[in-house]
Amino acid sequence: MINIHQQITFLPTNKFTEMEAFYSGLLSLKKVLDQGDCIIFKTTDSSYIGFCERELELGSNRIILTLVTDQVDEFYEQLQKKSVQCESKPCLNEKYAIYHFFVKDPNGYLVEIQQFVKGFDGQ
Repeated sequence: MINIHQQITFLPTNKFTEMEAFYSGLLSLKKVLDQGDCIIFKTTDSSYIGFCERELELGSNRIILTLVTDQVDEFYEQLQKKSVQCESKPCLNEKYAIYHFFVKDPNGYLVEIQQFVKGFDGQ
């Protein structure tokens, strides 16, 4: 059984400064990780909302549901055995210090299966 211990929903923003002030200042959410162009806020003990500075494109699907697990390779292998078409193979993303891969759900939403290599414990 794969153990998912955190969940992050990533949304794009082209108003990064205003967004940070709103969630941190007005909503008083705790900022738990700042990666420069992506920032993560804690919403519950094991769930988070993240914003990445990106251009908003009408009609594009830029929402990412991220499931955090220490079993990225096992998750990938399990999906492969079930003949699920993944968008990528597990790989290291050095910019964000994560090990991850992507798969799309039936609606076309991106689901990211990831492990933080360093820098995020969710506290």
